[in-house]
Amino acid sequence: MSILKKRKPNRSRAGDFGVYFILIIFGTFFLIPLLFAINNAFKPLDEIFLFPPELFVNKPTMDNFADLFVLMGKTWVPFSRYIFNTVFITVVGTGGHLLVASMAAYVLSKYRFPGSRFFFNVVVTALMFSGYVTQIPNYLIMSKLHMIDTYWAVVIPAFAAPLGLFLMKQFMEQIPMTLIEAAKVDGAKEGRIFIQVVMPLVKPATLTLCIFSIQNLWNQRASNLIYAEELKTLPYALSQIVSGGQVARAGVSAAVTLFIMIVPLLFFVLAQNNIIETMASSGIKE
Repeated sequence: MSILKKRKPNRSRAGDFGVYFILIIFGTFFLIPLLFAINNAFKPLDEIFLFPPELFVNKPTMDNFADLFVLMGKTWVPFSRYIFNTVFITVVGTGGHLLVASMAAYVLSKYRFPGSRFFFNVVVTALMFSGYVTQIPNYLIMSKLHMIDTYWAVVIPAFAAPLGLFLMKQFMEQIPMTLIEAAKVDGAKEGRIFIQVVMPLVKPATLTLCIFSIQNLWNQRASNLIYAEELKTLPYALSQIVSGGQVARAGVSAAVTLFIMIVPLLFFVLAQNNIIETMASSGIKE
């Protein structure tokens, strides 16, 4: 196993300046919508309806959040229940997806058996279908399993998301088979090899997969799979609050937007340094 050495880029100072200049331009371009959403949450109504709209808030206020918490306190189901439902679905769905995807990817990347190539081709083909296409098949399957109107109607399909398996397999293929064989010579069983050898080496894929899964499940309304009010998710409850008044609740709508995006955003900010670091240092060669 070789250790990657830090290589100096073969560019002039003018080339470095050009690269950073382009990165700053594109970074600013992608940062503007985020800044606009954050500032909108603290704008009073008169600033929200300004035309042309202003990026930064002039007179910041917490009234939008105060109105949101007042409306949340008037819901028939305690608002903490909506939060619990979303957290439960996100944590269990992400954990199960990571476990299933990594175990299947380990077998597909390191072992050859009849049908392995066909199975992986099915996974790659499934990447071409969006969630809107698979909604009806998912509903029919969950209905046959009598899981409609339960958490599992959302959690179990999340376990089988094809992107996670594809991503984990591509990373695990970088691990030399000689490393696994050496662990077997030392007496390690398959479970120990998977947990202590393979998984630490695919940390960038693990973190990236967690980001995608959390973003998807945290924003999951599941309105076509869950009907009981006490099982509904936080995004669904917040969308119902906002839909009660289009103009009068424009400030509340801005606060809801920030409230929904803050958890995936914070997770990404906390994990991005680890992703970049591990991606830069996880090159393993025979």
